[in-house]
Amino acid sequence: MIRRLALTTAAILGLGLGAAHAAGEAAHTEDFDFSFEGPFGSFDQMQLQRGLQVYTEICSACHGLRYVPIRTLSDEGGPGLPEDQVRAYAEFYEVWDPALLDGDGDFRPATPNDNFPQSSLSNAPDLSLMAKARAGFHGPYGLGINQFFKGMGGAEYIASLLTGYTGEEKEEAGAILYENTAFPGGYISMAPPLYGDDVVYEDGTEATLEQAAQDVSAFLMWTAEPQMMARKQAGFTGVLMLAILSALLYLTNKRIWAPVKKSAKAQPAE
Repeated sequence: MIRRLALTTAAILGLGLGAAHAAGEAAHTEDFDFSFEGPFGSFDQMQLQRGLQVYTEICSACHGLRYVPIRTLSDEGGPGLPEDQVRAYAEFYEVWDPALLDGDGDFRPATPNDNFPQSSLSNAPDLSLMAKARAGFHGPYGLGINQFFKGMGGAEYIASLLTGYTGEEKEEAGAILYENTAFPGGYISMAPPLYGDDVVYEDGTEATLEQAAQDVSAFLMWTAEPQMMARKQAGFTGVLMLAILSALLYLTNKRIWAPVKKSAKAQPAE
């Protein structure tokens, strides 16, 4: 009975892993070196500012960040923009205010207290949680092994997607699809958004395709996990306190039971 159950389980797992391998065979995620990876990693503020520029000038034409308050651009753990720049940046967008025109609603310039606008296109996904949603599903058979051992996650997937276009196209059901080595299935409906030298960085960094892709991927990782650094710090503090508590409990246990063990050894054997 046990042998039959084991064989059945092995067969089911084999079929499942084989199907998963076949489904993800065309997708390939590069392992990029991001500063926020690892237990002690942190966001690169200049990279987040460059990523914000790429998003604003390229990505925001189609995609939104509806869950991200504009005021967080001044957060110390984020892009760290001065408050006057945040106010000026907010005015770049218009948001719908239902309280205007006696309750009829109208558009007005955004303020730092508003969120980024959502996408105006129904087929363009919001990017607020994209990096978090795509994290942990890369590696052999989609088990997230690469993320566990190499730190690969959502940011790597986005950067790989942006740099994974091969230039090949095909038409399917009246729509143009673009070959992409990182997209499951091999073809994606989104045209290549980056080609290299799409933006001019104010800090002098060369805006190559790979650089721009990594910068905007890091920025989208921050939009999905703005409290990542605080969470890492809290986790490290928790582990340190548990280690100290374990040492104290061990020493206390030794001290309590030491007289008992000593008296037990002193008693003659019958």
